[in-house]
Amino acid sequence: MRLPIIISAGLLLSFGLNLPVMSKSTIEIAQSPASNNLNLRRLQKRLDFNRNFWNKQNISNYSYELSNSCFCIDDARGPVVIKVRNGVTTSITSVATGKDVKEYFQNYNTIPKLFDVIQDAIKRKAFSLNVRYDARFGYPTQIDIDYNSQIADEEKYLTIKNFKLIK
Repeated sequence: MRLPIIISAGLLLSFGLNLPVMSKSTIEIAQSPASNNLNLRRLQKRLDFNRNFWNKQNISNYSYELSNSCFCIDDARGPVVIKVRNGVTTSITSVATGKDVKEYFQNYNTIPKLFDVIQDAIKRKAFSLNVRYDARFGYPTQIDIDYNSQIADEEKYLTIKNFKLIK
């Protein structure tokens, strides 16, 4: 009669000892905040280098495909094709429907604005910021931002591909 009670007590005790480990998610344990000073300086240097590299090439006519993985309506996700002439956006069209979706992509409609998105994340000391840049032209190809680890669905995941110079 005492054996089941002893076994039950032992199981409860072992679960109780493991509780703190089980309550932490593996992402929280493994993720290093972008907001520490060393990471912020590194991210700022990479941004400055690539923005200067982009600016020195004086590219003003180009197009690219942008996708926005977000908790938002379909039209705001893309992918969309953005065309820029003389540094000004001339069109933003949905790849799926061909319709104009300018209103959803105003903050991402030129390469300089994409650099501004990264700068804003650094300035706001985002919890997590990961950026990949194109080696040939310097523009960002991937921008992943989590502004606050405690808030769900405020993250931005931008993918830029199929960049083309327009003559």
